[in-house]
Amino acid sequence: MFTGIITDIGHVRTREDRGDARLVIGTDYDTDTIDLGASIACSGACLTVVDKGKDADGDWFAIDASAETIARTAPGMWDAGRRLNLERALKVGDELGGHIVTGHVDAVGEIVSVTPVGDSWGLVVAAPASLAPHIAAKGSITVEGVSLTVNEVTDQPDGSAHFTLNIIPHTRAMTTLDEAAAGRPVNLEIDILARYLARMQARG
Repeated sequence: MFTGIITDIGHVRTREDRGDARLVIGTDYDTDTIDLGASIACSGACLTVVDKGKDADGDWFAIDASAETIARTAPGMWDAGRRLNLERALKVGDELGGHIVTGHVDAVGEIVSVTPVGDSWGLVVAAPASLAPHIAAKGSITVEGVSLTVNEVTDQPDGSAHFTLNIIPHTRAMTTLDEAAAGRPVNLEIDILARYLARMQARG
């Protein structure tokens, strides 16, 4: 489990495709404190540490991303050089500063627009029809692994939805949302409560 509060921005050092994709990710985390087998959320996708180390360029850890993971996450996010929002798994007793996040990407959305609003940015994000019923104004959503509050939701004729977010300067500085631009694909995870409610409704 995670909270959607980003604690480091890593970057993909290398990618080696060999069935699964072996990705080496540079980080400011002290990898001496990370166990092999630990879970780290990488821009919203929960992945398992399979190797780690330190070298002249700093600390790094490696993960294996399956074809399923790559297919279900934003195009290009696993390319060498890409920056990733990182969050280590929640420990019992940690402060729950965001909301409960599972690290399972539900769908890929797309940023529609970015508009300055005072010192902040207003983002409009398009969500596919499969997620539209589960996004609510003043509810929580995870975008690129970041816990955010939905301001407004507007249903679209094709069944999809546009929702708005406010990105304050601190969030921009501490996450990869400083790269937000129209047309950029983003990983989305709906609130876990919405997921369970949808299942309950489907069962009647």
